[in-house]
Amino acid sequence: MPSAARVVHEQIPLRVQGVNLRVASVQRREGTDAPVLFLHGFGTSKEDYLDVLQRHDFAGRSFLAYDAPGAGATECADLNQVDLPFLADTARALLDRAGIGQFHVVGHLTGALTALLLAHAEPARVLSFVNIKGILAPEDCVLSREALHHRDPAGYVLAVAERSRETPCYGGGLYAANLPTKVRRGAVPTLFRSMVELADHGNLLQKFLSLPCPRMYLYGEQCANLSYLPMLDANGVELAEIPHSGQLPMYSNPVAMWRQIAEFHARQLIPAARRW
Repeated sequence: MPSAARVVHEQIPLRVQGVNLRVASVQRREGTDAPVLFLHGFGTSKEDYLDVLQRHDFAGRSFLAYDAPGAGATECADLNQVDLPFLADTARALLDRAGIGQFHVVGHLTGALTALLLAHAEPARVLSFVNIKGILAPEDCVLSREALHHRDPAGYVLAVAERSRETPCYGGGLYAANLPTKVRRGAVPTLFRSMVELADHGNLLQKFLSLPCPRMYLYGEQCANLSYLPMLDANGVELAEIPHSGQLPMYSNPVAMWRQIAEFHARQLIPAARRW
């Protein structure tokens, strides 16, 4: 089993857009290749990625994962400020604080959208991008769009999550059980408004296609009807369909997900300009 030695868990104090944060993070600073930045999605947390410590194909790789503001164990002094640009600025501040220049990024759902904003603003820093069922089009925002029509968007999301225990979606039950403890209700309205605005008007698909780094779009078989998959394929994005999975492959088929990510990274031979 790969060693978890030199892995540091800490609360990092930051100030982003005038808001005080204490970011719950986990890092492995030493490594033989460029670090990997892991960004979790809405309703999940950094722990989604900690199996990286058990993967032989990631042994010795440096990485950074953290709970986004409004999620997990991270403390945020003003949850009303948590939108997607704020999350991208938080990621940039953490990278700069850690002295990370270039990096590989793996992002899930809203974490993938955060990564896309960051990569579009600073494309030279991103060596490769694994996008796990990220938001690229209006069709990806059905729940968030519905929630914004309710007086209490967070309450609506929690109610829908509770119902998801009985749906045929892979990983739905575990996601529903985790959601109440991993999401700060006060962050939901602003975050969802930002998400819908970007999906509708942010030209996200073209932003993703225009990135100069190698890209993979990874999704579960239950998401195989996404309308933009043929366009991704036609424009050089590597597609990875994970069997027995939906939007949450790290819950329902983590072995296949990690294998795809590891094989994708193994094909990227770009050296890092800066290390920890």
